Amino acid sequence: MPEIRPNSDVVTQITTVKVPADNQAEVLHLMEQRAKFMAKQPGFVSVSLHRSEDGTHVVNYVQWKNREQLAAAHHSPEFRKKWPRFGELIREAEPCLYNVAHVEAA
Repeated sequence: MPEIRPNSDVVTQITTVKVPADNQAEVLHLMEQRAKFMAKQPGFVSVSLHRSEDGTHVVNYVQWKNREQLAAAHHSPEFRKKWPRFGELIREAEPCLYNVAHVEAA
């Protein structure tokens, strides 16, 4: 379950992936496979995938216990070689690390 609260030790990476609308479903499927792989890696907390209504974007909201474990999972040889088609289907992927600044809930 995502842990979205300020002053947490959880590391949050949000990746915006730009895709041709015709590729969104396949990209999302590959990202679901990747999420299942990541869920088995040390330090994994959660992943949430979001697709845009116009079909041109997928957003990956992923959380890890620390930066080192996040980096190790992304740079593992198995992760790198398992989904080469992903890079062929997308236009651009922009990962960025974030800190929760504020949460307002009902």
